[in-house]
Amino acid sequence: MPDWLGLDAQRVLVAGGAGTLGAALVGGFLDAGATVGVIDVSADAMAALDPRVTVRLQADLSGAATSRAAVTGARQELGGLDAFVHCVGINDRKPIESYSAAEWDRIIAVNLTSAFHTGAEAAVGMRDQRHGRIVFFSSVAGRSGHKLHGPYAATKGAINQLMRVLAHEYAAHGVTANAVAPGYMDTTLTRDYLAANPDKRAALVELIPAGRFGHLQEVVDPVLFLCSPRASFITGQVLYVDGGRTIV
Repeated sequence: MPDWLGLDAQRVLVAGGAGTLGAALVGGFLDAGATVGVIDVSADAMAALDPRVTVRLQADLSGAATSRAAVTGARQELGGLDAFVHCVGINDRKPIESYSAAEWDRIIAVNLTSAFHTGAEAAVGMRDQRHGRIVFFSSVAGRSGHKLHGPYAATKGAINQLMRVLAHEYAAHGVTANAVAPGYMDTTLTRDYLAANPDKRAALVELIPAGRFGHLQEVVDPVLFLCSPRASFITGQVLYVDGGRTIV
């Protein structure tokens, strides 16, 4: 990774950093010279992370108190926080009428409640130090009305708006907030879905002008840029990393 990004010695926290995409992000930050902490619900997955990860906190971020406490604890262990990435999300593809109240509540809590409370807690510390970068993971589903994505799409659309308000409120304090919205990527969520529905792959690929799913590195690099000093005048933006999915 080129050193022009200026991530060397930056203190970075990745929520959901032990998942497929999260672990790729963690590796990217480490290779760029950052000091990295991870919050994840899975202790086993965190144990398998790169040994260069200096802070590992197990926490279920679906609740307000645990979200804020986890960010506060990680910030203290890292000695401050220069960049925060929220990469937490679940989905359950089915018709809107098929979701129970409990299923709706769970997806909202994991995807959106966690983003609100971790993002707010990260922003407060960054405001006090007068600099910081916050990146939320959104999705093309936050913009488009994809079938079978009701609660998930609602959370991603809400995250886009949360990000914009946060960006507005903290811009004068040197804090930027942006979102990265991947299209169909080679992640665990996608693999699990296609394993259960192998006949869907061709139809999904057909929707992408680039003619393929995205590779993990193709979303890692934009996140590293947005978290770097080089992106100091970019805030309140949703960056679609989708092979052209949202242009058709």
